[in-house]
Parts: sequence; C-alpha cells; structure tokens
Amino acid sequence: MQTEVLLPLIAYLLLVFGLSVYAYTRRQQGNFLTEYFLGNRSMGGFVLAMTLTATYISASSFIGGPGAAYKFGLGWVLLAMIQLPAVWLSLGVLGKKFAILARRYNAVTLNDMLFARYQSRLLVWLASLSLLVAFLGAMTVQFIGGARLLETAAGIPYDTGLLIFGISIALYTAFGGFRASVLNDAMQGLVMLLGTILLLFAVIHAAGGLHTAIDKLQQIDPKLVSVHGGDDVLSLPFMASFWILVCFGVIGLPHTAVRCISYKDSKAVHRGIVLGTIVVAVLMLGMHLAGALGRAVLPDLKIPDQVIPTLMITVLPPYAAGIFLAAPMAAIMSTINAQLLQSSATIVKDLYLGIKPDQLANERKLKRFSSWATFVLGLLVLLAAWRPPEMIIWLNLLAFGGLEAVFLWPLVLGLYWERANATGALSSMIVGAVCYTLLASIDLHIAGLHPIVPSLSLSLLAFYIGNKFGSPARETALKPS
Repeated sequence: MQTEVLLPLIAYLLLVFGLSVYAYTRRQQGNFLTEYFLGNRSMGGFVLAMTLTATYISASSFIGGPGAAYKFGLGWVLLAMIQLPAVWLSLGVLGKKFAILARRYNAVTLNDMLFARYQSRLLVWLASLSLLVAFLGAMTVQFIGGARLLETAAGIPYDTGLLIFGISIALYTAFGGFRASVLNDAMQGLVMLLGTILLLFAVIHAAGGLHTAIDKLQQIDPKLVSVHGGDDVLSLPFMASFWILVCFGVIGLPHTAVRCISYKDSKAVHRGIVLGTIVVAVLMLGMHLAGALGRAVLPDLKIPDQVIPTLMITVLPPYAAGIFLAAPMAAIMSTINAQLLQSSATIVKDLYLGIKPDQLANERKLKRFSSWATFVLGLLVLLAAWRPPEMIIWLNLLAFGGLEAVFLWPLVLGLYWERANATGALSSMIVGAVCYTLLASIDLHIAGLHPIVPSLSLSLLAFYIGNKFGSPARETALKPS
C-alpha cells in the first residue's frame, strides 16, 4: 500500500465530505423534494457546465475510454472527439423549453415531465423500471472503475477499495442531496482538468516526446497510428453508431436531462454551453491521447483498463500521482451521485408517491425515506460490482444505449411534436427497450451498426404508428405559457 499516493486522496475525500456538509447547511426552506433532488433550481452557468460535464464524463472516459485507446491506438482518440457537441446538444435541444415547463408543472424528475405531457401512469411505471435497471448497470461500472483505481494506483485490494469507495459515495450523496452533488461536480471538474493536463504532459515526457511516442506505437503495430485503429475496429458504420450512442443520444439520458431543469436563468444556459464544450474537449482529448500514447511507455499491459492508473504511478512522483488519482475518482464519483440521486428520485417521487400521494405532506418521512433509498441503492450496486468484467467500457455503453432507446423519442418528440400522445410514447419505449435488449444480448450488428441505431430507428417508427391509434394529446400539453 503506497502511503504517498493515499494521503492526497484521503485529503480529497475529506474535502468532498466537507462540501456535502456545507451543502446540507445551505439547504433552503421550502419544498423538500425540489431542494433535495434539484437544489431549488439555483445553478449558475459555471456550476451547470461543470455538473453536466462531470456527470457525462465517467469511469468510461477516464478508465474504459483510455483503455480502448491503449488497445486500438490513435484512431480511438479521433473517435472520442465526436463527443465534443454533447453538452451543446443537451442544453440546446432541451434547454429553456424544458426548464420553463418543468417549473410550470413543478417537475422534480424526468418522469414528472413525461406524466405531465402524456398523462399515463403506465408510461411512468415503465420508464421508472427501465431507468432503475439501466442505472444499476451504469453505476456498477463506476464502482468497478473506482475500485480498480485504488487497486492499481494505491495497492489496495479490489474488494477493500470497493467497500471504501462505495460506502463513501453512498453516504455523502444520501447526506447532501443534489446541492452537494453539483457543488462536488464543480470542484471535481476542476480536478479533472488539472489532472488530465498534468498526466498527458508526463506521458509525453516519459515516452521521449510526441514524435518518439508515435514512432514506438508504429513499431508495436502500424495500425495503432491509423484512423481505422488496431484490429481495424473503427469502420464507418461503427463510428456513426458511436456518435449516436455517446453524443446525440445523450439528450435522452435522464441524469443529463434533469440537469437541464435545475439551472437558474437563461444566462446560465448560454455560459454552460460554452464552458461545458471547452471542458469536454480538453478532457476527451487529454485522457484518450494519454491512453493511446501510454502504450509507448507500457507496451505489455494485460488489462487495457489499467493503463491510466498504471501510468499514474509510472510517470508521476508519488504525491502527484495521489493528486491525479483524485481526477478519475472525481469523474466516477460525480457520475454515480447523479445516477444515485436520479434513481432514488424515481423510487421516492415516481413510484412511492405515485402509490401514496397522501405522503407528500409528510416532509420528515420523505427526508428519511429519500436518504435511505439513496444509501441502500448504493449498497446494492456495491454488491453488483464485486466480480468485474475485464473491459468496463462495453458494460457502460450497454447501459447508456438502453436508456437512450427508452427515453430519447418520448422526451424529444414530447417537447417538439404537439400531436405526440401516450400510445405513441409507450410504443416507442417498449420497441426501443426490446429491440436494444435483443440485439445487444446476441451481439448482432446489422450492416456493422451498433444496436442503438436500429433500436432508435424502430422506436421512432413505433412512435409514429402508435401515435395514429392513441387518443389525441391535450392542446395545452407542454406548450410554454
């Protein structure tokens, strides 16, 4: 166990808990659910940019993505950059209209918005079940990433690291709620930026310069410096699918969408788009390039996902490695707390209060139930992460795709198509979920495309056909006043 690496990390975790305590003391009076799950809709532009970025950039971006770049080369770095417009798309497509309507309906969750639009309790139950199943998978990926970081960089056994990591996150998210989540996201975004730049320069220096590093990659395998990547994995259909999966489809992710209903004003949106896009660009380029060039420094890694933590302890002094360890840890923690809060909001607001609406006035019980739901969910994910797969990026993309296949069209068409109705939305969700599950489980790639492409295409068609048979939508549904 490396004490010099652990000390800065312990200091960082204490700072995270300190911010959670601060957020708890800053809670505003009023509706508990709006405060706990949305921070009273008070985010400014900088915090909005950082929380969107930190939520979007996860263990996959700091562990899985660089691991894929290590395995497939510089082509994967170019592929990663197609995620650049993700923040701009999320805030641009949802943005003001989504936030205005959320305030009008006093919506706390994405499912509140869907119910206000479609007036279908069955749709809310289906959406809630889909969200919880997919988030359990997505959060498992983050827990695995955190434990692997501690195992590789600090010498802590995987099981012990998983316990430390999982219990820490479950506690601080349950305690601080949304306000603690976004404050930590803002700090974690800065830590990620600093750590990414520091590691990239250290890797280039250790490889003997950028030109030397690329020469070494070419000697290992010429395909590592080609646009098609090692094993020729980066075909045109794969790249198009990847863009839909990790950029365009992000609009339909519930934990991204909920950030779009919790900011303060239109100035925050504009500033969030600019800052968020810049931060995504630096982090994506820096981390994936470090992973790809890391093969020139560490050519014989057996598990690609270990490239970033192994590089940290190889090219950085111990204390610097400990500081940088906080960067991927920050990415993982910020994604988990967003998903944990969204999952507990689904359990409390969409399911529990859907069955027992009379409990809405019992604020003390809601506080206790919300905190316990968050904490217990964290422990369940911890158990699911006990036996991890070799490359976590594929598990993360599986969960991502499932959410997008269910939520994208009901959310976007509900906002922009006045005639969209509940039958169309339900048809889209069911077809999207079934199609994606079947294609992903048998690993079928039609014309070389990722399962998300045919799933979204068929769910869009199902929406249109189902819409023909359903009752007309309410005239006032989701029209800004």
